[in-house]
Amino acid sequence: MLESEFQSKLIKDLEFRFEGCVVFKTDPSYIQGFPDLMILYNNRWAALECKKNVNSIIRPNQDYYINLLNKMSFSSFIYPENKKEVIYELQKSFSPRR
Repeated sequence: MLESEFQSKLIKDLEFRFEGCVVFKTDPSYIQGFPDLMILYNNRWAALECKKNVNSIIRPNQDYYINLLNKMSFSSFIYPENKKEVIYELQKSFSPRR
């Protein structure tokens, strides 16, 4: 599966799981290495970097932005092999905090 196919299916899945969320693609030419997707849900947000598989190359600055944004809210690499785990962690991140 191409990364673009995975990303397209993932967006539909996110919109279904998190009803009312806003998912948008970032501009790869604006900040090199910034994650592909931003998800806004209620008063929370997350960033996901889509890869076509677990062995895909991580480009310069991608690790940096994933780590930086994960400290602020939630951010992760996502690919078909870890999709279930990442979605589970995303659900926990979007849950109300006590």
